[in-house]
Amino acid sequence: MATVHEEIERKYDGAVDRPLTAAELSHVARLRAGGTEKLDAVYYDTPDLHLLRRGITLRRRTGGHDAGWHLKTPGPAGSRTETRLPLGSGGSRNGDARLLPAELVALTRADARGEQVAPVAHLRTRRDLTLLVDGKGRTLAELARDTVSAELLGASARSDGPPAGRSATTWVETEVELAAGDRALLDEIDARLLQRGLHHSAAGSKLGRALAGRLAAAPARAVPSPAEPSGGGDAPPGSVGAALTACLRAQVAALHELDPAVRMDEPDSVHRMRVTVRRLRSALAAHRRILDRAPADHLDRELRRLGRALGGARDAEVLARRLGEQAAELPPAAHPAAVGAAIRARFEVRYREAHRAVLRVMDGRRYYALLDELERFATRPPLNGRAGRGRSEARRMLRKQRRRTARRLRTALALPPGPRRDRELHRARKAAKRARYAAESVSPLVGGPAGRTVDRMKRIQKPLGAHQDGVMGERALADLAAATPPQDGAAVFGLGVLYARQRRDAPRRVEQAAEAAERLEH
Repeated sequence: MATVHEEIERKYDGAVDRPLTAAELSHVARLRAGGTEKLDAVYYDTPDLHLLRRGITLRRRTGGHDAGWHLKTPGPAGSRTETRLPLGSGGSRNGDARLLPAELVALTRADARGEQVAPVAHLRTRRDLTLLVDGKGRTLAELARDTVSAELLGASARSDGPPAGRSATTWVETEVELAAGDRALLDEIDARLLQRGLHHSAAGSKLGRALAGRLAAAPARAVPSPAEPSGGGDAPPGSVGAALTACLRAQVAALHELDPAVRMDEPDSVHRMRVTVRRLRSALAAHRRILDRAPADHLDRELRRLGRALGGARDAEVLARRLGEQAAELPPAAHPAAVGAAIRARFEVRYREAHRAVLRVMDGRRYYALLDELERFATRPPLNGRAGRGRSEARRMLRKQRRRTARRLRTALALPPGPRRDRELHRARKAAKRARYAAESVSPLVGGPAGRTVDRMKRIQKPLGAHQDGVMGERALADLAAATPPQDGAAVFGLGVLYARQRRDAPRRVEQAAEAAERLEH
C-alpha cells in the first residue's frame, strides 16, 4: 500500500568546507552524524521526458532507510509530494521485479500522455548525513552531502549526450530536508549555506541535472495552478476575463488530479470528473461573448465526448445505488432480497463495461490531445475585447443564464405529461446546472448576485434531478424485468412494484421546480 508525505527540501551545488554549528541555528541543540548511505536508483520517464519536464520524478531505489518506489510530484509553496511503495510492488512478468507498479502507472498516465515509461537514467549516490537535533532528541532536519554518479539509459543516451552505460557525469551537491522542523529553520539553514558560498541548484532534481542536455530550453508547462495570478491574455484583475481564467485553471487542475482516481476506480471519482467536465463546458458556454469561438467550440466538443463516456459509468453507478436502496425498502410480499440481487447483478456488469469504456477513451490520443489543449487554453484563454469588462458583463451573463433556464422550464411545464415533457424537463435541469456553474465562475467578481443565482438554481436543479432519476429508473427496471427469466416470478413482481414507485412523487417535484422558477424570474 502506498504512503504519501510532503517533502520540503532545498538543494545546493557543491558542499561546504566549514560545517554548520548548532549555535548558528534556532532550536537546534546539536548536530549528530547520521552515517553514510549508498543509494542506487533507476529513474523512469518517457522518451521525450514528459515527466521530468513537468517536475515529476519516478524511481526505484535500493539502499538507504527508504528503499522502494518513489514518485515525486510538485506540491504547494515549492514542496514536493512523495508517494512511496515497497520494492516488491512492481510487476513480476518473466521474474522482472523492476516493472512499474500499477498504482504508479495510473498516477503518471496523464503526465506521460499515454507514452511508455521506461528507464532513462541510473544514479548512484554516496550520502553522508548530518542530523540537526533539538533538546528533546527530535531530528528537525537532515543535511546531506551527496556524491552522485549518473549514467544515461535507453532513449536518453542519444547522439546529443553520452553513450548508454557510460558515466555521464559526476558531481557533489548538498541537500537539506525538513523532518520535525519548520520553514523558519529551513530559511535559517539556507542563509548560512549561502553565506558559505553555496548556490541553489539550478536543477530541480538529480535526474534533472543528469539529463540537463536533453531538456529543452523552454520546458513544457505544467498543469495550470489555480493559485497562479489570473488574467490570461490582456484581461486585467477584476475583469470577467480574469474570473473566467481563474475558473478554467481551477477546473483543469481538478481534472488532472482526478485522472488517476478514475483509472483506479476510486469511489465517486467518475462522478467528480464528470462534474468537472460539466463545469468547464458551462464556463465556455456562458462566457462565449468574451472568447474567440472557434477554439472554444472545438474544446467543448472534445469535452462533451469525454463527458458522455463518463456519463455511462456514472448513470450505472447512480441507478445501482438508488434502486438498491429502494429495493431494500420493499415489503416482504415484493421479495426485496430477490429484487436487490437482480439489480446488483445487472448494474455491476453494466458499470464494469461502462468503466472499461471510460478507460478506452482516456487511453486514446484524443484524450491526451484534449489535456494538452486544456492546459494551453487555461494558461492563456483566447479572450476578446469584452473580456476586459468588469461586473456589468458578469451580471449581464447571469441574467442571460437565468432567463434561459426559466424559458426552458416554462416550455416544459406547458406540455402534457409524457416522454416529450420529460425530455424538456431534463433540458431545463441542464440549463439550471449551467447557470449555477456559470454563477460560481464569477462569484469572486460580483458576490451576492452570483450567490443568489447559485442558490436558486439548486432549488430548480434538485427536484428536476429527482424527476430525471425516476425517468431513468423506470427505463432501467422495464429493461431488467424484460430480461429476467419468467421462472423467476418473485423478482419480476418485485421489479414491477419498484417500477410503480419511480414516479410517485413526480407531480410534487415538478411543482417545486415551477415555484423556484417563479422566484427566479421575479
